[in-house]
Amino acid sequence: MTALIGLLLLGLLLSTVAPRLLARARWVEREPVLALLVWQCLVVAVLLCCALSLLLAASAALPELRALVFAGAPHGVEAAYGLEDAEGWGRLCAAVLTAGALQTVLALTREVRSAKAQRDQRHAQLSSRAPELPEAIAAARSRRERLVVLENVRPEAWSLPGPDSRLVVTTGALQQLTARELAAVLSHERGHVRARHHWLSQAAQALASGFPGVQVFSAFRDQVGELVELAADDRAARRHGRHTTALALAELNLGRGVFGSCPPGLAQSPKRVDRLLAGRPRLSVPHRLTFTVAALAAPAAVVLLAAAPGLAALH
Repeated sequence: MTALIGLLLLGLLLSTVAPRLLARARWVEREPVLALLVWQCLVVAVLLCCALSLLLAASAALPELRALVFAGAPHGVEAAYGLEDAEGWGRLCAAVLTAGALQTVLALTREVRSAKAQRDQRHAQLSSRAPELPEAIAAARSRRERLVVLENVRPEAWSLPGPDSRLVVTTGALQQLTARELAAVLSHERGHVRARHHWLSQAAQALASGFPGVQVFSAFRDQVGELVELAADDRAARRHGRHTTALALAELNLGRGVFGSCPPGLAQSPKRVDRLLAGRPRLSVPHRLTFTVAALAAPAAVVLLAAAPGLAALH
């Protein structure tokens, strides 16, 4: 049972201590893409702890499942896990972890359905305001992405992700932004679509709403909302310059009292503008490599911990 206890303790450690350390790290603003990778690896490691713990607990509670899990394993591997003598405790752990797994599936399903319904509604509203071109004309255009211009004096730009993605800009933005600023804004929104940031946001929201008391999931949701905007800002800045991107963000929202074209609550736009203007250098390659290896080591450590008793029995 040492593997099961170790997985539960490691999952508790990763879900409480690690998010606090990562949320306080100052390097994340300089490397938002790397920070997203670290957060994803952390969440995957926590979920792996739960999944492997559920497998071991269920194997302890159900001899039939245990025989199936260890079918074909070398002699001594099954005994090394000590599951035969922990049937009662295994049932309790399996029941709790199964409830968590069902909650996760339900939350993910609910979030995906809700996001799809909202996306379909926004597409329908957009189609009514900007009808599609006739089929003969539309066929000659690129299907990779579609740029839609809406009649609106308010300068705005946003993206609608999905299989039939759209980049939307208003006539107010066309009039207020220079050509380079408009290109930077579109590059920002294009970055969201091509990096599939909506998938990441949906998963983070589902986990946070499904488990409101788990710190790692709520912190993941909060950090993802900001980091995807910073990553899209950096994409636009690399192609069109930091000052141009910062000016574009400011121009879009001068009349609102805030900067930024993203929905409220996703990011602090004045902070984003200041960050672009400051132009802090990226981390060195050795530092980026170190953080990448550390991030990938988290889920690998979970798998190694689960397999440790079996590996020890083979020697």
